[in-house]
Amino acid sequence: MASRSSSWALFAELLRRNRLALGALAVVLTVASALPLAGPQLLRAFIDRAVADAPLTALLAVAGAYVVLGLAAQAAAVATTYAATRMAWSSTNALRERATASVLGLDLAFHAKTSPGTLIERVDGDATAITKLFTDVVFKVVGGALTLAGAVVLVTLEDWRVGAAMATYAAGVGWLVVRLRDRAVPATTAERAAYAEVIGVVEEQLDGAEDLRAFGASDFALHRHTGASAAHLRAMRVAERASAGLWATTTGAFAFGSLLMLVAGWLLHRRGAATIGTVFLLFQYVQILRRPVETIAEQLQQVQRAAAGAERIRALLDERPAVVAEGARRLPAGALAVRFDRVSFCYADDGRAVLADVDLDVPAGAVVGLVGATGGGKTTLARLALRLLDPTAGAVRLGGVDLRDVDPAELRRRVAIVTQDVQLFDATVRDNLTLFASAGDDVPGDAALSELLGDLGLGGWLTALPDGLDTVLGGDVGLSAGQAQLLAVGRACLRDPGLAVLDEASSRVDPATAEVVEAALDRLLAGRTGIVIAHRLRAVRRADLVVVLDGGRIVELGAPGDLAADPDSRFARLLALESESQEVPA
Repeated sequence: MASRSSSWALFAELLRRNRLALGALAVVLTVASALPLAGPQLLRAFIDRAVADAPLTALLAVAGAYVVLGLAAQAAAVATTYAATRMAWSSTNALRERATASVLGLDLAFHAKTSPGTLIERVDGDATAITKLFTDVVFKVVGGALTLAGAVVLVTLEDWRVGAAMATYAAGVGWLVVRLRDRAVPATTAERAAYAEVIGVVEEQLDGAEDLRAFGASDFALHRHTGASAAHLRAMRVAERASAGLWATTTGAFAFGSLLMLVAGWLLHRRGAATIGTVFLLFQYVQILRRPVETIAEQLQQVQRAAAGAERIRALLDERPAVVAEGARRLPAGALAVRFDRVSFCYADDGRAVLADVDLDVPAGAVVGLVGATGGGKTTLARLALRLLDPTAGAVRLGGVDLRDVDPAELRRRVAIVTQDVQLFDATVRDNLTLFASAGDDVPGDAALSELLGDLGLGGWLTALPDGLDTVLGGDVGLSAGQAQLLAVGRACLRDPGLAVLDEASSRVDPATAEVVEAALDRLLAGRTGIVIAHRLRAVRRADLVVVLDGGRIVELGAPGDLAADPDSRFARLLALESESQEVPA
């Protein structure tokens, strides 16, 4: 977690990035804060003239000036609100973009331990809290503080002793608020974290709603949601008690100061040093002083939330991926050879070894099949080849180049992956196929895209769509599991990769559809290096080489035909077990 001072450092950074807007806001805010100070002066003039039996026209002139002043003050307040809101949203939207980019740049280890719902709350919810800091607190608190300072100056001009007392009181209350402010930040930080956990639980349950209903696990889901909500309620109560205590303290301090000011005004009038209008003026300035102090107390919780949100966003921005992409080398053209040079890998959080001393050469253009029991290290080995992870020992080389030295953009362009879980976006077929690449990114035209989909077996589906490639997926337009897999294969083909990784790419479709998907995968692998992860061993029929992994080590290696023909090989035994499990009793 970032230090508490980091939240204020982030605020300062946001202000520096919006210096011009801040300058305009300062001008408007100064005018809006000064206008209310003229009100008591006009009221004093009205009262003193009324006591002195001034003509009605003179009283009406003062009253008219007071009305005009009120309208001007309201107009200035609207202008201040507009300027503060505009600056707040522009700066925090940029902060959201930075936080989102930072999250997308973090590695799999971070995302494995952080739910999407929690990240949404941290990126958007905490930024919204900072937005409210500027839109609510700047206008009310900073504007009130400027008005407070002006009131002290004007009261000092009336009587330096009353002014000194008022300044001392204002400084004392301000010191008290500043001292007590940060004490409530930890409680508010805990409340924000607990709320993010609730969002994470809700997101997870919505994502798994079908399974929860199918298996009758509603009670479990409700219990978990209730537990997260109860934890948030406890954290919220602590934060609210801290906020209420601060409000009560500042309000009590003001009540005492207000009493002193009334006594001072009475003494001045008794000694003939102040008129009735002046006493009323002093009382009005006390009321002006009261509003900023009460506003600070009322808005203190929002300041706490913004500070807590800034801490959490700063902590998110300070997260550093385990995979540092700083290389600049390019890869050779064509199919890419893959070399695992005595590779080991373990996760940093528990030190558990997933791969141990793996030594494997995959020639350019060859297809290797990774098989073995669940947890044997197949997926981890493929992620290392894609540089989604870095080995804890050894090196992974692609086309003879250490992946840590390869330019990240070059790597993403030259490798592709097709998994069993295809992510479809609420976007057009074209955008889902090209992943939002623009025409300037060497993306084929619509005719070539349509031809590709036709070659993959999606031509009839595309023709039936109401707007062709411009049809937006989602709602009434969806894809079956097989069609989604074919679209994913199309994505990979468009990259023309030198290395393609297939992770159970046809495991979730029926046998008939699987044949179509397998034909599309054959097209993808033609002339390219391939790594195929398979639990269904028949899926490695296209492999030139089969690697059997067990406990993170290579325990068997060879051509699939040779291994299948050897009854003593692990691969042959795995094939036999798979055949037995698929037999249907008569």
